[in-house]
Amino acid sequence: MLSLHSFYNENGMLIFKTKEKLINHLTLLKAKNLSVGFVPTMGALHLGHLSLVKTSKENNDITVASIFVNPTQFDNKKDLINYPLTIDEDIKLLQSELCDILFLPSVSEMYDQKVSAQNFDFDGLEFEMEGKHREGHFDGVGTIVKSFFDIVRPDHSYFGEKDFQQLQIVKKMAEKHDLPVHVHGCPIYREEDGLAMSSRNARLTTKQRQEASFIYATLQKASALFKKDTIENVVEWVETEFEKNPLLILEYFTIADVVTLQTATKKEIEKTYRGFIAAFAGEIRLIDNIELGQ
Repeated sequence: MLSLHSFYNENGMLIFKTKEKLINHLTLLKAKNLSVGFVPTMGALHLGHLSLVKTSKENNDITVASIFVNPTQFDNKKDLINYPLTIDEDIKLLQSELCDILFLPSVSEMYDQKVSAQNFDFDGLEFEMEGKHREGHFDGVGTIVKSFFDIVRPDHSYFGEKDFQQLQIVKKMAEKHDLPVHVHGCPIYREEDGLAMSSRNARLTTKQRQEASFIYATLQKASALFKKDTIENVVEWVETEFEKNPLLILEYFTIADVVTLQTATKKEIEKTYRGFIAAFAGEIRLIDNIELGQ
């Protein structure tokens, strides 16, 4: 394990463990009119995370990444306990992308006396899809992302579109709280067989991992079907396809308006749609989505 201090410098990347020291350092940088890009993560980094860092590096003077496994966004405490911790490897990966600053706080540093989430109003976005299956999840997300935005005060922040609902919710939070940050969605980064990259993939068995590519393959076929058939028929087709697969259990497949995230039952002119899916491979829950267009 690397010995980390509050302020640590190796291969050009600074590592901070306290809010105070990070804020002081970033204040000096901002006084020089340097732009700051921010990539929040929960660690167990993969190429998808690194693509966000790369995008930030290309568009900002300074890139800050954070690693923090946020307890308040886990509705399933078993998921929190099993979440992989790979700090040494994560640091090396961030250094390989020339990330400028890593914020690595403890739970007590971020939550002070009480580990609890604030209540947020995301104009109903929080009640759709994931919100129906993960109680309190988006309050936890809003709580920690807003805290990070208040600490880092980034000009730009980058999120992967795999968690598209989360992306829309963070955008809504920034808008409603008048936060001076531009929130950007970046394309889903996929394995060669199409499976969306996720820290959870490492927990799949060999057989589950092989079968998991079925999720994206089904989304692609659903996208093609959407262009010529009704929403009802596309949803029914996806559900039928999963019933034939003994290794993957479909939790939901929804076609939703990309703005409101509300489930659509029929196509409307000038609205854009996206297909959202959640499925279980054993105890591992996998999510993905695909743009469907109008």
